[in-house]
Amino acid sequence: MAEEFADQPDKTAEEFADQPDSVAEYVFSEEQAQLRASVRKFGTENFGEAKARVQMESEPRFDRKVWQRLGTELGVLGLTVPESDGGFGGTLVDQAIAVEELGAALATGPLFGTVYLAIPALVAASAGAARDDLLGALADGTRTAAFAVPDRSGAFDPAAVTVTGGELLSGSAERVVDADAADEILIAATGPGGVALYAVDASAPGVQRTRLVTLDLTRPQASIELTDAPARLIAGPDEAERVITHALHAGSTLLAAEQVGAAQHLLDLSVDYAKSRLQFGRPIGSFQAVKHRLAEGMVDLEHARSATYHAAWALGDGSDDPALAASIAQALASAAFSRIATDTIQVHGGIGFTWEHQAHLYLKRATTDAALLGSAEAHRNRIAEMVLDTAEPKAPRVATGV
Repeated sequence: MAEEFADQPDKTAEEFADQPDSVAEYVFSEEQAQLRASVRKFGTENFGEAKARVQMESEPRFDRKVWQRLGTELGVLGLTVPESDGGFGGTLVDQAIAVEELGAALATGPLFGTVYLAIPALVAASAGAARDDLLGALADGTRTAAFAVPDRSGAFDPAAVTVTGGELLSGSAERVVDADAADEILIAATGPGGVALYAVDASAPGVQRTRLVTLDLTRPQASIELTDAPARLIAGPDEAERVITHALHAGSTLLAAEQVGAAQHLLDLSVDYAKSRLQFGRPIGSFQAVKHRLAEGMVDLEHARSATYHAAWALGDGSDDPALAASIAQALASAAFSRIATDTIQVHGGIGFTWEHQAHLYLKRATTDAALLGSAEAHRNRIAEMVLDTAEPKAPRVATGV
């Protein structure tokens, strides 16, 4: 590489050192810094290890009053909802900032089903009575939702839809996150015109939910059985695939933001412990084996954070391939969170393995999150297919900002 540019050093330096300001994707604004501080303060006061342990043994496994405060007091549930629909008209970057802080606090509640998937789907759908009423209720926290749409590693798979009907739906959906206590279920169903997206009241006749035993008790799941359950149309066959695909891209990006926040919390925890824990008369953080583990975790985390906010910006800006940007974010964030969670237990030694320490709670969430919307390996395979198996002679427009 050095030989390649040896005869044009000035040109190379100019190309890489004198970039115009217009190529910058985004800079966190003062308002976004205030948003981060507000959500962090709220998370410290209302979430965390102690609260999570209480909610894990409660029904439902979250505090509805705290959830409604997230919607009304902080407004972080509907940050991406247009003001005309009862939201705050923010961007996906704003939402990612709030989710990152909630991930760090190990927040309980139907974030995955409601904020990551259902709200983006409703925002992308055309206006209508059913869509408008539900979107406002989800944004202010008065109702919650689960997203019962089959996917293959974060990509919509119409062939996997097992629910049929129109105004009345029948069929089943397996392992739906947050479906155990959701007020509404957004579900894909196949009708005469093709696959459409519907909303079903979870308390309506013909709806049966079976709660599942899961590894992460803060992220409950349930299987759903519908038997002539009344449904309201959210997106017809003409737009359902677009709406669902957008929701899955946004969900993958916001899940990555949660993983980044949780990983940052664990890395901070490990660094503090490594500074204070003495072994052989010196802090364990002074040993190279520990130093390297923490340094590698920081590098992985920064890569994941950059990719996550690029995806959040790209989905809102519309200039890059959203599927590629979301897959890059998920591949990096899932791997980083899983590695840092494992390393946190290792750095903490014997205490890290105990039920009394918070590290195992984050490890279980890391393991669960890594399986939602596709594993890191699955997303890497998808990235390879999009980048290497393309017929276009040039690379895809990702991270160019053009």
